[in-house]
Amino acid sequence: MSAMLPLVVDRESPRPMTVQIQTAIRDRVLDGTLHPGSRLPSSRHLALDLGVSRSVVVQAYEQMIAEGYLRAEQGSGTRVATHLPSRGAADDPRPAAPPQAVRFDLRAAATGMALFPRREWLLAYQNAVRSVHHSPMARPAPLGVGDLRVALASYLGRVRGVRAGGADVVVSGGTAHTLGTVCAALRDLGIDHLAVANPGDQRHVVAAARAGARLIPVPVDAHGLDVEALARTGARAVLVNPVAQVPTGAALSPTRRDALLRWAESVDGWVIEHDPDGHLWLGRGSGPLALQRLAPDRVVYAGSTSGMLGPCLRLGWFVAPPRLRAAIERAPAGGFAEPDSLTQLAFAEFVDRGLLDQHVRQLRGTHRARRAALRAAVAVHLPGSVVLGVEVGTHAYVPLLPGTDDVRLAALARARSVLVDTGRQYHLDRGRAEPALVIGYGAVEHSRLAEAVAILGGLRESRLASAG
Repeated sequence: MSAMLPLVVDRESPRPMTVQIQTAIRDRVLDGTLHPGSRLPSSRHLALDLGVSRSVVVQAYEQMIAEGYLRAEQGSGTRVATHLPSRGAADDPRPAAPPQAVRFDLRAAATGMALFPRREWLLAYQNAVRSVHHSPMARPAPLGVGDLRVALASYLGRVRGVRAGGADVVVSGGTAHTLGTVCAALRDLGIDHLAVANPGDQRHVVAAARAGARLIPVPVDAHGLDVEALARTGARAVLVNPVAQVPTGAALSPTRRDALLRWAESVDGWVIEHDPDGHLWLGRGSGPLALQRLAPDRVVYAGSTSGMLGPCLRLGWFVAPPRLRAAIERAPAGGFAEPDSLTQLAFAEFVDRGLLDQHVRQLRGTHRARRAALRAAVAVHLPGSVVLGVEVGTHAYVPLLPGTDDVRLAALARARSVLVDTGRQYHLDRGRAEPALVIGYGAVEHSRLAEAVAILGGLRESRLASAG
């Protein structure tokens, strides 16, 4: 397949067409619209495009090569010379190569592409393309493609116990998009305050704040969100993760689950249940089902593909109670775009064919082994610390010994090519946070976790020794 290069030759001009082609190429190289390394059409194709003799183009290319603007390589075609400066170089969006490669990415949200189901996703995408072969392509429906909404309703009901039909499911561009939409809908109903767990996932806090929500922090303990403290805030909406609170991993106890739903009923309020890890339950049994099943008229259930397929696929969903439906349909997108129709259809295929179940089952086995390796490594290399939280998801909360400067420890680790989050990063009031690390195992193989934690342990001991 040949490249294209729109050029114009003036047959009425006294200037030879070869010179016109040379000038046009030279000008476009110099003004930066032809970037270094850009491939040009073959002489045969460009001659056909311009309606000129091939020899005219050959002569023009040869002159540009002689002047150093172009280069020709066997099997690579004719390209713009790479030694030429590019005016667009300063705006190149590709990240510069790091001075030192990252050996271990232990950040909580890090995921490796090694676990992405390439073959299965390709199969689903191919089937999606075939399914629209004889159908006109359309813009995504505002609430999502119908096939995906139905597939998600079935999957979420079977796996998470969510009570919903396809009409209740809304497809989004991820959790931030979901929170922006729901917060805008709540504001339309006169609710502009949102209670959030503290500590909590700051990405979601930022998304809610950008949507105009006024945030009210609520403390968390070993039993999850403190519902009594929530009741004292006067809020009528709360964002909570009942399965495993981020970052502490604390599960909302059955007593507090009941109390939370009673609170919502008493204040005519709403619970936004964010469930990123319920499908990645690593302990015995299937784990707790969605809170939404107990109060579908009060709970907005939200999830995404992030924990299952990584951040490369921006696709989320939420189940909206009927009373919120009209407000959600009126809510602005907030700068977010719905996933394209083909991606939605492909994910519907991925779900319907059981490929998602197969992938999640494999993820559970992989992450179960990684969490066990992390627990063992912490016991050996971070004595005095333990892995807290329920067995779920792709990260663990590890409190550090009193007096440890977790921020300094993370900075030293970064200098050793180890990236790790601190517990302080998840607090709205960071000055009051106890020292802790939030160690992710989504991007590091279980055989390498011990080495990564050993580096953290050595750095911690050296800092404690110097402080002593």
